[in-house]
Amino acid sequence: MDFSAFSNLIVSQWGYLGILAVQIVSSSTVFLPLPGLAVIFLYGAILNPYLVGVVAGLGAAIGELTGYAIGHGGHGLITRKNKKFAVKVRSLLNKYNPFFVIIFFAAVPFPFDIVGVMCGLSRYDVKKFFLATFIGNSIKLSIVALAGFYGLPWVLRVFGE
Repeated sequence: MDFSAFSNLIVSQWGYLGILAVQIVSSSTVFLPLPGLAVIFLYGAILNPYLVGVVAGLGAAIGELTGYAIGHGGHGLITRKNKKFAVKVRSLLNKYNPFFVIIFFAAVPFPFDIVGVMCGLSRYDVKKFFLATFIGNSIKLSIVALAGFYGLPWVLRVFGE
Protein backbone atom coordinates (compact mmCIF):
# COMPACT_ATOMS: atom_id res chain seq x y z
CA MET A 1 0.00 0.00 0.00
CA ASP A 2 1.47 3.36 -1.00
CA PHE A 3 1.38 6.49 1.15
CA SER A 4 -1.58 8.03 -0.72
CA ALA A 5 -3.80 4.99 -0.17
CA PHE A 6 -2.64 4.69 3.43
CA SER A 7 -3.31 8.40 4.03
CA ASN A 8 -6.78 8.10 2.58
CA LEU A 9 -7.50 5.11 4.81
CA ILE A 10 -6.26 6.92 7.94
CA VAL A 11 -8.23 10.11 7.25
CA SER A 12 -11.40 8.27 6.27
CA GLN A 13 -11.34 6.41 9.60
CA TRP A 14 -9.97 9.11 11.93
CA GLY A 15 -11.22 12.34 10.30
CA TYR A 16 -9.42 15.45 11.52
CA LEU A 17 -7.08 13.43 13.74
CA GLY A 18 -6.11 11.47 10.63
CA ILE A 19 -5.39 14.72 8.78
CA LEU A 20 -3.14 15.76 11.66
CA ALA A 21 -1.27 12.43 11.54
CA VAL A 22 -0.88 12.42 7.76
CA GLN A 23 0.41 15.98 7.72
CA ILE A 24 2.91 15.29 10.53
CA VAL A 25 4.35 12.38 8.55
CA SER A 26 4.22 14.26 5.25
CA SER A 27 6.01 17.31 6.65
CA SER A 28 8.58 15.44 8.71
CA THR A 29 10.25 13.91 5.68
CA VAL A 30 13.18 16.23 5.03
CA PHE A 31 13.74 16.95 1.31
CA LEU A 32 11.42 14.05 0.33
CA PRO A 33 7.94 15.19 -0.62
CA LEU A 34 4.99 13.01 0.29
CA PRO A 35 1.52 13.61 -1.17
CA GLY A 36 -0.02 15.29 1.87
CA LEU A 37 -1.42 18.12 -0.26
CA ALA A 38 -3.58 15.70 -2.23
CA VAL A 39 -5.17 14.48 1.01
CA ILE A 40 -5.83 18.07 2.13
CA PHE A 41 -7.36 18.89 -1.26
CA LEU A 42 -9.61 15.83 -1.20
CA TYR A 43 -10.79 16.14 2.38
CA GLY A 44 -11.24 19.89 2.04
CA ALA A 45 -14.16 18.96 -0.22
CA ILE A 46 -15.58 16.47 2.29
CA LEU A 47 -14.93 18.05 5.70
CA ASN A 48 -14.95 21.68 6.86
CA PRO A 49 -12.16 23.19 4.72
CA TYR A 50 -11.21 25.83 7.29
CA LEU A 51 -10.82 23.25 10.03
CA VAL A 52 -8.93 20.96 7.65
CA GLY A 53 -6.50 23.82 6.91
CA VAL A 54 -5.88 24.63 10.57
CA VAL A 55 -5.49 21.00 11.65
CA ALA A 56 -3.21 20.32 8.69
CA GLY A 57 -1.24 23.48 9.54
CA LEU A 58 -0.71 22.18 13.06
CA GLY A 59 0.45 18.81 11.72
CA ALA A 60 2.79 20.50 9.26
CA ALA A 61 4.27 22.68 12.00
CA ILE A 62 4.92 19.61 14.15
CA GLY A 63 6.46 17.77 11.20
CA GLU A 64 8.69 20.71 10.24
CA LEU A 65 10.40 20.47 13.62
CA THR A 66 12.41 17.64 12.05
CA GLY A 67 14.29 20.06 9.78
CA TYR A 68 14.73 22.45 12.68
CA ALA A 69 16.17 19.63 14.82
CA ILE A 70 18.61 18.66 12.05
CA GLY A 71 19.87 22.24 11.86
CA HIS A 72 19.99 22.59 15.62
CA GLY A 73 21.90 19.33 15.96
CA GLY A 74 24.32 20.29 13.21
CA HIS A 75 25.10 23.66 14.81
CA GLY A 76 28.10 22.35 16.75
CA LEU A 77 29.53 20.53 13.74
CA ILE A 78 29.09 23.52 11.42
CA THR A 79 30.57 26.03 13.88
CA ARG A 80 33.59 23.80 14.47
CA LYS A 81 34.19 23.29 10.76
CA ASN A 82 33.18 26.70 9.39
CA LYS A 83 32.33 29.40 11.93
CA LYS A 84 31.96 32.03 9.19
CA PHE A 85 29.13 30.05 7.59
CA ALA A 86 27.20 29.83 10.86
CA VAL A 87 27.63 33.58 11.46
CA LYS A 88 26.51 34.31 7.88
CA VAL A 89 23.37 32.17 8.29
CA ARG A 90 22.49 33.90 11.56
CA SER A 91 23.03 37.39 10.12
CA LEU A 92 21.03 36.53 7.00
CA LEU A 93 18.16 35.26 9.11
CA ASN A 94 18.22 38.30 11.40
CA LYS A 95 18.59 40.81 8.54
CA TYR A 96 14.83 40.75 8.03
CA ASN A 97 12.17 40.00 10.61
CA PRO A 98 12.64 36.21 10.83
CA PHE A 99 9.15 35.57 12.22
CA PHE A 100 7.47 37.04 9.12
CA VAL A 101 10.03 35.47 6.77
CA ILE A 102 9.19 32.05 8.22
CA ILE A 103 5.44 32.72 7.83
CA PHE A 104 5.99 33.78 4.22
CA PHE A 105 8.07 30.74 3.25
CA ALA A 106 5.70 28.36 5.04
CA ALA A 107 2.73 29.89 3.20
CA VAL A 108 4.15 29.56 -0.30
CA PRO A 109 4.90 26.36 -2.22
CA PHE A 110 8.61 26.34 -1.44
CA PRO A 111 10.87 23.58 -0.09
CA PHE A 112 10.47 24.74 3.49
CA ASP A 113 12.95 22.22 4.92
CA ILE A 114 15.79 24.57 4.00
CA VAL A 115 14.25 27.31 6.18
CA GLY A 116 13.78 24.88 9.07
CA VAL A 117 17.39 23.71 8.91
CA MET A 118 18.65 27.32 8.73
CA CYS A 119 16.51 28.32 11.73
CA GLY A 120 17.80 25.39 13.73
CA LEU A 121 21.36 26.10 12.67
CA SER A 122 21.09 29.72 13.77
CA ARG A 123 19.42 28.67 17.04
CA TYR A 124 16.30 30.69 16.33
CA ASP A 125 13.75 30.35 19.16
CA VAL A 126 11.90 27.07 18.60
CA LYS A 127 8.58 28.42 19.98
CA LYS A 128 8.63 31.34 17.54
CA PHE A 129 9.64 29.00 14.72
CA PHE A 130 6.76 26.66 15.55
CA LEU A 131 4.19 29.48 15.76
CA ALA A 132 5.33 31.11 12.50
CA THR A 133 5.37 27.73 10.76
CA PHE A 134 1.88 26.96 12.06
CA ILE A 135 0.51 30.30 10.81
CA GLY A 136 2.14 30.03 7.37
CA ASN A 137 1.18 26.40 6.82
CA SER A 138 -2.38 27.03 8.02
CA ILE A 139 -2.72 29.77 5.41
CA LYS A 140 -1.33 27.58 2.62
CA LEU A 141 -3.22 24.44 3.59
CA SER A 142 -6.50 26.32 4.09
CA ILE A 143 -6.17 27.57 0.53
CA VAL A 144 -5.56 23.99 -0.66
CA ALA A 145 -8.57 22.74 1.34
CA LEU A 146 -10.76 25.54 -0.06
CA ALA A 147 -9.54 24.68 -3.56
CA GLY A 148 -10.73 21.15 -2.90
CA PHE A 149 -14.03 22.38 -1.48
CA TYR A 150 -14.80 24.52 -4.54
CA GLY A 151 -12.75 22.72 -7.17
CA LEU A 152 -13.46 19.03 -6.67
CA PRO A 153 -17.21 19.27 -7.35
CA TRP A 154 -16.45 21.23 -10.51
CA VAL A 155 -13.89 18.65 -11.66
CA LEU A 156 -16.37 15.83 -11.01
CA ARG A 157 -19.07 17.68 -13.00
CA VAL A 158 -16.75 18.31 -15.92
CA PHE A 159 -15.28 14.82 -16.10
CA GLY A 160 -18.32 12.94 -14.85
CA GLU A 161 -18.59 11.11 -11.60
